[in-house]
Amino acid sequence: MAEKILVIDEGTTSTRAMLFAAGGKCLASRSAELTQHYPGPGLVEHDASEIWRRSLQCAHAMVLEAGGADQIAAIGITNQRETIVFWDKATGEPLAPAIVWQDRRSAPLCRKLREAGEEPGVQARTGLLLDPYFSGTKIAWAMEHWPQLKGAGDRLAIGTIESWLVWKLTGGLHITDATNASRTLLMGLGSGGWSDGLLDMFHAPREALPEIVDCAGKFGTTKLFGGEIPICGMAGDQQSATIGQACLERGETKATYGTGAFVLTNAGTIPPSSKHRLLSTVLWQLNGRRTYALEGSVFVAGSLVQWLRDSIRLIETAGETEALARSVPDNGGVYLVPALSGLGAPWWEPDARASLSGLTFSATRAHIVRAALEAMAHQSHDLKTAFAADGADWARLRVDGGMVTNDWIAQDLADILALPVDRPDFAETTALGAAMLAGVGCGMFAGLEEAAKMRGAGLTFEPKLDADARAARLAGWDRAVASIVTPRV
Repeated sequence: MAEKILVIDEGTTSTRAMLFAAGGKCLASRSAELTQHYPGPGLVEHDASEIWRRSLQCAHAMVLEAGGADQIAAIGITNQRETIVFWDKATGEPLAPAIVWQDRRSAPLCRKLREAGEEPGVQARTGLLLDPYFSGTKIAWAMEHWPQLKGAGDRLAIGTIESWLVWKLTGGLHITDATNASRTLLMGLGSGGWSDGLLDMFHAPREALPEIVDCAGKFGTTKLFGGEIPICGMAGDQQSATIGQACLERGETKATYGTGAFVLTNAGTIPPSSKHRLLSTVLWQLNGRRTYALEGSVFVAGSLVQWLRDSIRLIETAGETEALARSVPDNGGVYLVPALSGLGAPWWEPDARASLSGLTFSATRAHIVRAALEAMAHQSHDLKTAFAADGADWARLRVDGGMVTNDWIAQDLADILALPVDRPDFAETTALGAAMLAGVGCGMFAGLEEAAKMRGAGLTFEPKLDADARAARLAGWDRAVASIVTPRV
């Protein structure tokens, strides 16, 4: 009997395929970089054909590594959320660029709807806010500005990345899982179905949208790897990482520090309500029943280090940031607020722009790099404050993602948040969560509780910073943020 699980983990800057054993060991992986296109200020696009081609290449490599399709029990898919793809049902080819979650082109539409008083109603129905981040606003912009979409008529298909990959893998199955659907601004959070009122608001044709399904189950099969392999697990990347971190009980919290930073707290089976501009979202759906999460989203985390390397050329490699941060005793009064694509939670200021403040002649490259890394803990503390105000404070934090392989960042999080920070030995929890879901979907595990054995051991970072130093850091950060954020009336 096949006991290996193939995961396609399609991210913002790269796509990868990973092969897991039933016990959770990663047997092999293959990744490929993706090209991000920036056709104008605030615009971020992907080529959906490139995403498919490179994901398929990585998956092929893992099937060969496994010894053939008959050795793989199931495929799990996890993906960058909110990024939206438009394609032709007849040809299976994209009709336009994919609009990436970081894209801000729909900011004027969001502002117009907020000024019209639509946001409270939208939040009540979806758990989300009116922001360019979400897929629905991107769909509305595209339907207005790209005539080829309307011209496609009933051949038009619209979906998030997992929908696109499933369509291509199966040759035409059009589905989306409940976690990704809950990020579109088109799904009723309580009903779990597309909302006619929201479809009208964002000019999203129902016939172009996928069917909403569970996160685990036998959804369809692919025959592209020399045999049939069932697709049995799907979830957006942040929900998948929460599952991979085994946050299966109400109140358990994880934070992923990748391109952006995303904190999710398991909220149980009743949709949570936030009064402090956090998001309510589906954490998973199994057998038609949904478990929810409260979420805080930071748009810029690891992409800040990439920007320092590629655009500003302040560093040559991401790996040197830890040594630079340790080379100075503190930030020297320098603060970097990384609003390179606006500010996410709890501010939701799409027009905010990044700032670097506190510079003097004594400031060095190391101080600026340290300020960039410190921004991760500062932004996380802003989120913790909002979660606490909504009655969902964190007792400890489980972290993952490429940034927290840096021990300095993990310790700084513990110091500024003043709580224990747990980091698993296997950092790729997003892929692990998709493997867990696929294992449940194909019957390898009876449920997520049994699948949680795939998560291994980890390391805990305890807070060490004294209270006065911590308070001074946070006060400086608050002043820096206040300089770029417009107070809400």
